Amino acid sequence: MPKLPSDISGERVVKALFKIGYRVDHQTGSHIILRLNKPPFRRLTVPQHKDLARGTLRAIIKQAGLTREEFFDLL
Repeated sequence: MPKLPSDISGERVVKALFKIGYRVDHQTGSHIILRLNKPPFRRLTVPQHKDLARGTLRAIIKQAGLTREEFFDLL
């Protein structure tokens, strides 16, 4: 299992999630709210930070229903 890097930005995560159907629902401050427009209708919150913490990145990947390998393929 690949180790999660600590230098992935929120913008890069958003671009990766766009590839599987997530779209920007709205933005509140520095947090981008994404929504999947097909079942299951998931909503994710991605901080628009320069570097995301590993725990935050792990939680986003889990909430998106992806494995680490699938996520790294999207990057």
